Amino acid sequence: MKLIVLISLIALFSISKLNAQKVYSVNYDYQADVKIFVTNYDYQADLLVFKVKYDYQAKDNKGLWFLTSYDYQAEKKIFFTKYDYQADLKIYFVDYDYQAGWRNSEKKHLFF
Repeated sequence: MKLIVLISLIALFSISKLNAQKVYSVNYDYQADVKIFVTNYDYQADLLVFKVKYDYQAKDNKGLWFLTSYDYQAEKKIFFTKYDYQADLKIYFVDYDYQAGWRNSEKKHLFF
């Protein structure tokens, strides 16, 4: 019984880690997994992002991001570009978590 509970907990933890959106902002584009441009309006973005306060709140590849302090804590390293044509993904920061989500589902592969 204890073994089943232990295996279940490990599996649950592993699944939640795979979907987490912990990101780290790097200083140079060649260090990044994904290049990001922040748009001025939500309709211009591929992804609407809400920054959460705690890492456990970042989940499910739905635009809930936790910005880590160190690169080894992140699942994705991002670089913020100056121009939209330099970016792999365009995002817009929203004010509430329920507003976060994908507007262009063709770009989801960038965060898997």
